[in-house]
Amino acid sequence: MSLFVKKPLDSLLNEAKDSSGHSLKKTLGKGSLVALGIGAIIGAGLFSITGGAAANQAGPAITISFIVAALGCAFAGLCYAEFSSMIPVAGSAYTYSYATMGEFVAWIIGWDLVLEYAVGAATVSISWSRYLVKFLHGFNIELPVAMTAGPWDGGFINVPAVFVVILMSLLLVKGTKESATINAIIVTLKVTVVLIFIFLGWKYINTANYEDYIPKNTGTFGEFGFSGIIRAAAIVFFAYIGFDAVSTAAQEAKNPKKDMPWGILGSLAICTVLYILFAHVMTGVTSYTTFRGQDGIAPVAVAIDHMGKADANGVIHADYPWLNKAIVLAILAGYMSVILVMLMGQSRVFFSMSKDGLLPKVFSEVHPKFRTPAKNNLLFLIFVSLFAAFVPARVVGEMTSIGTLFAFILVCIGVIIMRKKMPNAPRAFVTPLVPLIPILGVFTCLFMMVFLPLDTWIRLIVWMILGLDIYLAYSVRHSFLSSNSPTTIPEGNKIGGICGLALSVLLAIIAFVHHSLTPDDAGIFYFSLGFALLHVILFGIKMAKK
Repeated sequence: MSLFVKKPLDSLLNEAKDSSGHSLKKTLGKGSLVALGIGAIIGAGLFSITGGAAANQAGPAITISFIVAALGCAFAGLCYAEFSSMIPVAGSAYTYSYATMGEFVAWIIGWDLVLEYAVGAATVSISWSRYLVKFLHGFNIELPVAMTAGPWDGGFINVPAVFVVILMSLLLVKGTKESATINAIIVTLKVTVVLIFIFLGWKYINTANYEDYIPKNTGTFGEFGFSGIIRAAAIVFFAYIGFDAVSTAAQEAKNPKKDMPWGILGSLAICTVLYILFAHVMTGVTSYTTFRGQDGIAPVAVAIDHMGKADANGVIHADYPWLNKAIVLAILAGYMSVILVMLMGQSRVFFSMSKDGLLPKVFSEVHPKFRTPAKNNLLFLIFVSLFAAFVPARVVGEMTSIGTLFAFILVCIGVIIMRKKMPNAPRAFVTPLVPLIPILGVFTCLFMMVFLPLDTWIRLIVWMILGLDIYLAYSVRHSFLSSNSPTTIPEGNKIGGICGLALSVLLAIIAFVHHSLTPDDAGIFYFSLGFALLHVILFGIKMAKK
């Protein structure tokens, strides 16, 4: 055995068929899986970033940007669909990697998914708190800043953010079926609001706003023209994040081999159509230039304010002023479903990693009545709540995106490997045009990662180094597949040490580049150098051990 031992496909399939009290309860049908996907995808990203991307990068061609971003997601989605129908087990990309690329790579992707889901849930809960304050303000109800923001944002503790994390976590403890029902109600609400916006706004579209459909490039890369469309695609891609979370619920699906592809690709297709129509209406009722400088829900509010008739002085009076409150309500509901699915995805990844011995057993204990990983949910209720209560959202706002893109890349590579290593394995859904589609998925996601800021890369590398620390200290010694081999720990020290040294050197290089571009950000620079130096020493010691 070695760090690259693969989990046998037969073992995974037997795990999927397990119906004992130690397995997750199968309650999700095709409709519930599609709703889970929509619940994770449609959040405030649709309402907030569309206007800014149109105003600063793409103009009315923001609709093309949504199509480009959807194509990138579709490449990864097709690969996810094949894997989820072939290996219908909780754990998503972690489980797929374990079957194709071995334990060490599986640990890396599993640790990356923790970043995507747990940190993402905390970040979204902080934004949910901000929108709740905005919503209540519309009814002249003011919440004290000290109770609605963390200490770095001018407050003391973010109580609403903690509340929504606790509420969604307790729903997950109660049961997947109950959580899916609540999610379906929330999805219905926010999709209804999006459809109302499209339906009411369509008659106010002024085709003159589309005449400069692809504004001429300003001379700066990414500001309009073709490069602007691509830059906007990288920005609005973040509004699609979440469809991959459907695959974490594979073990709770009634008929996963047939229904998982529907859940993944169906939710992605529905959201893509809604996004394009939403952007088309938004840039049609008023010029894209009017969204400049607007953030939060302001772009939508601006569009709604232009859905009306002009008086004698040319001032437009909105016909539907109530729609702004409905949009905020939809954002609140949308965020709740995003938090729900993220917390669910995170707990299922930890459940799978724990069942393989890579994490303590407590993470895979199933509640005797609810048949959910209740202790898992409760432990992360505490962790994510503390994070949401005190840490500013801006610190990790983009880490969810880079973690997702990294996961997409590994899944696309995994499909190519699986086709080569296990060509005759049963597949209920087959990704077309392999290896072309997976390769396009890899390059598209890597291309989008390059557009992310350097400090986001720094945080990703720090997180992965911490993951290596845990793997070498605990997982390599407790893995059910590899821990019995006398050569595993020395091999782990060697391979882990090499990877750790490489990441530490890369961290130092990126820190220097980032500091040269942003000299004011000295804190992250000195932290990165100290962290990198410490781990060069630690990994060097690991490699020296026989």
